[in-house]
Amino acid sequence: MTAKPRLSFVLSSVFFLSCAWALAQQPQAPQSAPFTIQTDVNRVLVPVVVRDKQGNAVSDLKQEDFQLFDNDKPRPISGFSVQKRGVAGASGPAATEAAPGAGTADATPDPAKQALTNGHRFLLILFDDLHVTFEDLARNKKAATNALPGMMAGADLVGIVSLSGKTNSGLTRDPAKLQAAIAGLQARGIVRADASDCPKLEYYQADLMENKNDSTAKNEAVAQVFRCDPSLDPRTDTPMAERLADAAGQRVLNLGRQDALSSYLTLQQFVRAMAKLPGERTLVLVSSGFLPLEQEALTEESHLIDLAAQSNVTISALDARGLYTASLAASEQVVGNPQMQGEFRRQSLSRAENSMGELAYGTGGSFFHNSNDLDAGLKSLTQPPESVYILELSIGDVKQNGSYHRLKVKVDRPGTDVEARQGYFVPKPDKNKK
Repeated sequence: MTAKPRLSFVLSSVFFLSCAWALAQQPQAPQSAPFTIQTDVNRVLVPVVVRDKQGNAVSDLKQEDFQLFDNDKPRPISGFSVQKRGVAGASGPAATEAAPGAGTADATPDPAKQALTNGHRFLLILFDDLHVTFEDLARNKKAATNALPGMMAGADLVGIVSLSGKTNSGLTRDPAKLQAAIAGLQARGIVRADASDCPKLEYYQADLMENKNDSTAKNEAVAQVFRCDPSLDPRTDTPMAERLADAAGQRVLNLGRQDALSSYLTLQQFVRAMAKLPGERTLVLVSSGFLPLEQEALTEESHLIDLAAQSNVTISALDARGLYTASLAASEQVVGNPQMQGEFRRQSLSRAENSMGELAYGTGGSFFHNSNDLDAGLKSLTQPPESVYILELSIGDVKQNGSYHRLKVKVDRPGTDVEARQGYFVPKPDKNKK
């Protein structure tokens, strides 16, 4: 599959958000300007959530309490803001008062319309139906059903959508619509390799072979080719086996690259649509994660984090796998070396999990993982932190060479935990731009 077809699904899936924005343009009471920070290629936004040991957000920190490190080197913080979310009396959309006259005895107000025009809270649950297994999705659907009353109690409008674009409840207060959307979710699995493929490679191994010239990954794929076709003789047919392995690696690499790009571009579309809503916006991603292994995907991941931070959209994430194991199941047909295949899978699952954490911590959200208590996970993620600190890093003097920069944030407050963006990707200069 390619990025373009999936985006067409998404554009149709999020049309209700644009409609919501149109509703919001009606006359309304004066309200505080929404929180925005302008960004460009010379600046990186670093949302930071600081919690005490009890897990409560710390809200009284100043710029001088923070230190920012870029590739282990201290860098000055060029801009600093504090975003208050869901706190009574705070500035910004979360503190907007209701429009005068709403809910009078003369007419029964439309709850959806009222929420849209008052700048209240919007919650979108995005299920990744393309990467999760049937079993994992079934458990997450049950958890979402159990968490639904809490979702509706904590948000004015709730939406249930899917990464494929096949599920779309619309933003609603109707529990029946939300429950029907949850019940209709299906594991699409369209990005998975055919079980009959041989050699059987995953994107992580293909990236090692084709991009990193990893001899272990290449030799393992060649060994699979010989096992798949006993008529090939290792003494005379090694060049042919290498060509077959390389061709398989290229096919899997292209599929994985397109899938990763489509996933990040799809998320960007949801964030752009939510950015138009006049209120507090939370997107909860339920997924087993993506694999930003190559430059294009790393660039789009970085763009997504910047876009969400700029647009005041919090992305929280729930690992749909719960407690998982990287071990190969006894029922799986393993053509290659089980030990190597298990290691490739372990690395792949770990990278996918890290990508979820990067999105969540990079946008001021939370990441629920390594737990099978998915009910508690969804309930906790639907409530954003009270305070998010936005640090701005100037990168005008950073060489644009396509490199990845590691970020680390330290806070001068003992007994606290810091959740922050882990890095950013510096794209190469656009040669077509004059």
